[in-house]
Amino acid sequence: MSQTGGNLPESRRWRAPVRVGIVIPCYRVRGYIEEVVRSAIAFGDRVYVVDDKCPEGSGRFVESLGLSQVVVVYHERNYGVGGATITGIRRALEDGMDVIVKVDGDGQMDPRRIPSLVAPILRGQADYTKGNRFFYPEDLREMPWVRLLGNAALSFLSKLSTGYWNLFDPTNGFVAIHATVARRIPWEKVHRRFFFESDVLFRLYLLRAKVVDVPMPARYRGEPSSLSVGWAIPQFLFNHARNFVKRIFYCYILRDFSLASIELFTGMFLLVLGVVAAAWEWWQSYVTGIPRTPGTIMLVALPILLGLQLLLGFLAFDIRAVPQEAVHPLFQAGPSEGFDGERLSPC
Repeated sequence: MSQTGGNLPESRRWRAPVRVGIVIPCYRVRGYIEEVVRSAIAFGDRVYVVDDKCPEGSGRFVESLGLSQVVVVYHERNYGVGGATITGIRRALEDGMDVIVKVDGDGQMDPRRIPSLVAPILRGQADYTKGNRFFYPEDLREMPWVRLLGNAALSFLSKLSTGYWNLFDPTNGFVAIHATVARRIPWEKVHRRFFFESDVLFRLYLLRAKVVDVPMPARYRGEPSSLSVGWAIPQFLFNHARNFVKRIFYCYILRDFSLASIELFTGMFLLVLGVVAAAWEWWQSYVTGIPRTPGTIMLVALPILLGLQLLLGFLAFDIRAVPQEAVHPLFQAGPSEGFDGERLSPC
């Protein structure tokens, strides 16, 4: 199945001999999973359906279809979409897949777009690709406004925490990754549930992997989301803040201390100093009833302005530091099992 041309359908004629594995996490998707699996088969050498303790028995249902290219893996308990995806990726690495694609089992993602995800990786232009539902404005009409606003806010937080300022729609789960890069991600540390996609981007940045957005619309069929907004907001804020601190420490202190590091820490110190001084002077003016003099106001404003200027300089550097070259050609492929991700990613 790894040959090109021949009797393969046009969608499977990759530019180079390659084995593509497709991972499909399953939880309460029995109504959609057959269509997704049958569509995905045409674009991969093997399809890994991971039954994440699905109460609807999605895994057994897929097995009953008798499709030889499909491997069904079962979880004894529910690990979340991230946990199911990680299980599928590890199984695909064991089987020697070269590129691994993840497709949700709810039918929102069109498997016919898999070649668009895989092509940049095969051309050496990316290590990881992901869908972007925000590229074409006309496609946004189908997106519920709550998801539209939520994804816009999460995209900005993701830019800060992951360092990928060129990406949008970070929670999009339609992704593809080169196997040599997948082997170097410490999957045991990656978030297992709804923060999975953002956490993977953070890990990829530590490897300096190149990530590319691929424009594609999502299909909404009125299925309810299992994501609780009230629960997700504090969880996402905490996880993004944690990853931001880790990224800054690793990239601007541990791995490299540069002029940008000086701008960041000096800017933060001056900004905090100015804000504290301004609050103190305001309080003294309020208590005594004596207005502060213009000279005092300027002295308080000066560290704030300088701090903001330095932070903007750091931000400009951080934006320019987005990885621009694929790293998978530089990595020597390691074993699928037992790879010590700590050697490359200490966070």
